[in-house]
Amino acid sequence: MKFTFPHGIHVKDNKDITKSIPLRNLDAPEKVYICLSQHIGKPADCLVKPGDKVKCGTLIGAASGAFSANIYSSVSGEVEAIADRVNAQGIMCKHVVIKNDFSNEEVLLPSLDLDKVTADDIIERIKTAGIVGMGGAGFPTHIKLKPQDKVDTLIINGAECEPYITCDYRLMLEKSKEVIAGAVWLKKALGVEKVYIGIEDNKMSAVEALKNVAHSDIEVIAVKEKYPQGAERQLIYSVTKRKVPAGALPAKAGVVVENIHTAYSVYEAMELNKPLYSRALTVSGRAIDKPGNFFVPTGVTYDFLLSRCSSEGDIKVAKVISGGPMMGFAQASLDAAICKNSSAVLFLTKEETDFNKPSACINCARCARACPMRLMPMFIDSCVISGDLQGAKKYGLNNCIECGSCAYVCPAKRSIVQSVRQGKRLDRASGGK
Repeated sequence: MKFTFPHGIHVKDNKDITKSIPLRNLDAPEKVYICLSQHIGKPADCLVKPGDKVKCGTLIGAASGAFSANIYSSVSGEVEAIADRVNAQGIMCKHVVIKNDFSNEEVLLPSLDLDKVTADDIIERIKTAGIVGMGGAGFPTHIKLKPQDKVDTLIINGAECEPYITCDYRLMLEKSKEVIAGAVWLKKALGVEKVYIGIEDNKMSAVEALKNVAHSDIEVIAVKEKYPQGAERQLIYSVTKRKVPAGALPAKAGVVVENIHTAYSVYEAMELNKPLYSRALTVSGRAIDKPGNFFVPTGVTYDFLLSRCSSEGDIKVAKVISGGPMMGFAQASLDAAICKNSSAVLFLTKEETDFNKPSACINCARCARACPMRLMPMFIDSCVISGDLQGAKKYGLNNCIECGSCAYVCPAKRSIVQSVRQGKRLDRASGGK
């Protein structure tokens, strides 16, 4: 069976910079800036005020309504301010500023009787712990685990197809048993019989590591190295050959997809009683001389990461990207802070980036041939630029997964993904009319 999907592209993965570097703990700085919107949905309601004392694991933001997630303090200390700051996507959000007292006092969630927990108990613990999709989207996990459609399959996404990023790879190598344990809890929460773990075949050591500890009802599959193999729809097709209908969620095809790190966080919540306030993160790029994979508290700024991962006087940063180079966000400053769904921060040299300005479309259709969603990106781009929002929607604006394959292959260097994001913002602002 050929575990791949139609279209897509091959990119230089640049994972050699950090793939052999084990995960290690990164200590928190004097202050952390914890965003109250680290997930898709409504921001959490702030539960603290300046002067309040907190510990690692103190609930500082409560999920607001059905589609939200809890937020926890990542350090012990004193709340200094509730401030508006720009997040990694360039959006102004409320942040809780906490002055670290470096005592590392911790508060845990109540213990569970793991021999007696039900599916509902697992989902409630995941909700309480504030677990969201850790691959980048930040979709609240407890909502995913109660799909409206009947599902029979769980896929754990270990593709990690974005260039540079290796934190999930290191988790699979170093925390294999814990990842499998998390997958088992997710399986029980969903009530499904079959679990697949899909890993790109450029990470065969991770495939073997998980196969060695996986249960008989968990199948570890090496999928073809191709971008964007880690996108939900593409991974579902690669592993099961099922197609998710346009505009539908994966559950419509009977599948739920969860990230490797999400599975690991579920293990921590269930078996260590730890809420989600830290994560594995890749800090990479050839502009720094101390790249690596780290367990990082939420709220750590990109400026602090740079100071820890580069020698003084040896900084050659031309561009900073939150996430991977294909789907990540270029940063205007180093003020943004790590969130639950931050997978990487890249510090790139001029040689690693492309500063060529876009020129007119030459109608070569390379973007259409590359598009894994089988759209016509050149028409979406031109419609958004000309203000024809309905035309952009006709050509599949809202079906675009913003993978960046089109922009990568475009000889005219068109900013197609930016056009798509702008079109979607306009569509939301208009109420979809």
